[in-house]
Amino acid sequence: MGFDHEDFAGRPVIAILNTWSEFNTCHSHFRERAEAVKRGVWQAGGFPLELPVLSLGEMLMKPTTMFYRNLLALETEEVLRCHPIDGAVLLGGCDKTVPGLLMGAISMDLPCLFLPAGPMLKGRWKNETLGSGTDVWKYWGERCAGRLECGAWEGIEDGIARSPGTCMTMGTASTMAALAEAMGFTLPGAATIPAVQAAHSRLAVACGRRIVTLVKEDFRPSRFLSRATFDNAVATLMTLGGSTNAVIHLIALARRAGISLDLEVFDRASRRVPVLADLRPAGRFLMEDFHDAGGLAALLREVRDDLDLTVSTVSGQKLGELLDHAENLNPEVIRPRGNPLTPDGGLAVLRGNLAPDGCLIKHAAADPRLHRHTGPALVFRDYADLKARIDRDDLPVTPDSVLVLQNGGPIGAPGMPEWGMLPIPKKLLQAGVRDLLRISDARMSGTAYGACVLHVAPESAVGGPLALVQDGDRIEIDVPERRLHWHVSAEEAARRRNAWRPPELRYARGYGLLFSREVTQANEGCDFRFLSGTMPTPEPDIF
Repeated sequence: MGFDHEDFAGRPVIAILNTWSEFNTCHSHFRERAEAVKRGVWQAGGFPLELPVLSLGEMLMKPTTMFYRNLLALETEEVLRCHPIDGAVLLGGCDKTVPGLLMGAISMDLPCLFLPAGPMLKGRWKNETLGSGTDVWKYWGERCAGRLECGAWEGIEDGIARSPGTCMTMGTASTMAALAEAMGFTLPGAATIPAVQAAHSRLAVACGRRIVTLVKEDFRPSRFLSRATFDNAVATLMTLGGSTNAVIHLIALARRAGISLDLEVFDRASRRVPVLADLRPAGRFLMEDFHDAGGLAALLREVRDDLDLTVSTVSGQKLGELLDHAENLNPEVIRPRGNPLTPDGGLAVLRGNLAPDGCLIKHAAADPRLHRHTGPALVFRDYADLKARIDRDDLPVTPDSVLVLQNGGPIGAPGMPEWGMLPIPKKLLQAGVRDLLRISDARMSGTAYGACVLHVAPESAVGGPLALVQDGDRIEIDVPERRLHWHVSAEEAARRRNAWRPPELRYARGYGLLFSREVTQANEGCDFRFLSGTMPTPEPDIF
């Protein structure tokens, strides 16, 4: 390979785990960023080696990137275990690459830090500022309603993603990058630097320098991850108005660290911590605005009383020290605590006879009239059924209907795709309806919005009550009371359960079969049962 003994003798070996691929549009700048990381490693006296790992691009993978998050986590852990590596810089950004990399790194417990891809530039169409994902849903609804002609839609497509980087709304990618920073896995400010700014290249070099120091100090994830770290991440999620997907990912990350994190922790934080980041889809602004306003540290300074400021970070500083130097440069984007976007965290955990193990709603991004609502169920048995019937003129739907999607969960779909934002039927769009209560055991994009009840657990494919719902059943939601109730008698529910039969597994072999057998439910993080916990894996004795 052209290296001399002097290139690596006595130097820490630093792995650069790169999730670049030509299928992953968000990571199209990672080839250059990997070279910048190497420069920093060389400067600090390390020996850098780049290793490709599974690239999870949100738009082009089927059935869903969530299906492969655990495969990336497993690969990350084993790549770090099987090679002579002393520390690692993790390059990720697009939604599931962040938790996948961090889950594997936590399990392996080598010194590491995370380099987020950074958000793309703000979108533009005519005089409109566009937010990726969020405005796709908005304008596609107008297109389906017949209020947007094809040429305009094509102009929106061309203008909504103008550079490398992740979605510049507070979708799952931006949420997870911010949570990685709040947990101490990144250098200060890393979560919000736009992907194409020169500052992002400088950040990559700084990551290369810093990882060498972390190796010398033996600063592993187990040295700084604690229950307080995850409590801070939950509070950060709430004040961001972040993605519902982060709930699943944080539970999985905590379990990898041997820390119990249940849904009630999220609900308690949501009742206490207001949404202060005025970012789409819940608010008005985009990640570039957030960065210019002071970034995550400026936001967290506003809620510092809800954080444990003594936790450590890979920067070598305590969280409180990082916040001491933060400044809110735009109180419209980062609102003061006295002027919140919403007085609570924007996410609610609901329970009831339809979701005994819980479910979520991002009520900050839903029509307030649907926070308390009762209506008749209109049931779709799976996504194929939904696609076949949702826009039919004879669909028996009204603005009071409750759309129910079954078999969208971890096992049923499989992989729990982002089907939870069920489309508004065309006949209602044409009548001016823009929100409707929708319930599923699926997820939705963090860039999406609407009155969508998600992550219903247990899922319908394993016999959860959602599997027994039929057309016309009355379903009641009460977000303030955190309740989701199915108005069916116990006797009728028992009769339906006796008649229910589980669907056959979709996979007879390979990774699909492994996933179906081992994946946990949404309230447990959707990780594989055999990968949670902190029990060490013995090194092979080959000599």
